[in-house]
Amino acid sequence: MSISIRSDYRDNEELRASFNELAGKVFGLDFEGWYRNGFWKENYDPYSVVIDGKVVSNVSVNKCDMNYKGQIIRLLQLGTVMTDPDHRGKGYSRMIMEKIMDEYEDKVDGIYLFANDSVKEFYPRFGFREGREYQCGKEVSVSAERSVIPVPMKTKEDWDRMVTILNGRSQNSAMYMVGNSGLYMFYLSQFMQENVYRLPEKDTYVIAEEEDETLILHAVIGETDIDTVITAFGAGVNKVTLCFTPKDADGFDLRELHEEDTTLFVKGKFFDEKDADEYMFQAITHA
Repeated sequence: MSISIRSDYRDNEELRASFNELAGKVFGLDFEGWYRNGFWKENYDPYSVVIDGKVVSNVSVNKCDMNYKGQIIRLLQLGTVMTDPDHRGKGYSRMIMEKIMDEYEDKVDGIYLFANDSVKEFYPRFGFREGREYQCGKEVSVSAERSVIPVPMKTKEDWDRMVTILNGRSQNSAMYMVGNSGLYMFYLSQFMQENVYRLPEKDTYVIAEEEDETLILHAVIGETDIDTVITAFGAGVNKVTLCFTPKDADGFDLRELHEEDTTLFVKGKFFDEKDADEYMFQAITHA
């Protein structure tokens, strides 16, 4: 039996296919379309235990540099943590985590991940602690006519145009990811194709969901203030939930975020220094 930990193999057809097979088995995900459309960049690097050419366990490294209040912070997000049911209990996740910590811990400002309840006892073994996020929301009353325009996200041309926008513009957010448009496009080219809008008079792009009378904002790409964005969605919006922290949170209710079966784990100097800060990682950048 040949066993090794492999990384940097996105262009290896056999290993990528095996990785996709495991992701489908564990999460119901398939990364192949993301790869074929050119959005799987070097920012996303699976670290996998490979036995006789087959991926049986994985922890992926996501290089997620963040613009935090105008300063670029080098962060690492761990995700796609999975092990084939036939290979669980053999210490493979521990092996991968030890290798990742050895390679990256001293090279970044912090490392974070989102874990489900079944593995909450696992990550503190590697120096992680539970972190806190704070979410903004408020009740609103909008009487204006709807002025946002849906942005087509059906073709490769549409997606490439959005990559240019993401790479070239700042966002109205206290913390937003930079230099990794591929992770945004994991969502926007697949599950959230119907959720991109433009405010033509402001030349601002918005990623949003609408559920009954609630507007859920994921990103405001541009410097337009949040209240103007809300108004552009027109009458019928009575509640707003932000899945990011705006630059100006005045007027919003702020509460500590508690998600079912999801815990933020953090380690590193950024999280130690900013432990008292009240912010939220963009939900659309969760790996």
